[in-house]
Amino acid sequence: MAKKSLIEREKKRQKLEQKYHLIRRSPQKERRKARSLSEKWEIQAKLEALPRNSAPTRLRRRCFLTGRPRANYRDFGLSRHVLREMVHEGLLPGATRSSW
Repeated sequence: MAKKSLIEREKKRQKLEQKYHLIRRSPQKERRKARSLSEKWEIQAKLEALPRNSAPTRLRRRCFLTGRPRANYRDFGLSRHVLREMVHEGLLPGATRSSW
């Protein structure tokens, strides 16, 4: 189980990212269209003025149940440990244990 503070910090980042999503997207489009270097610097300054935690690259995908930050399956939103246990118990329809 991940520390509660880390999980809460991640939730805070998700809220900030949702809040600033559209605000962050418009300067990025402008930056692609900008011709001169000075224009690009001005647009970059606008982006740098936004909070760092509002950037989508700062988000970390975590397990829905345990909060584990590594070895997550996107389809299920679970870490490999929880996914394995649920498959063994038959809680995930269509997923079977591998055997060879």
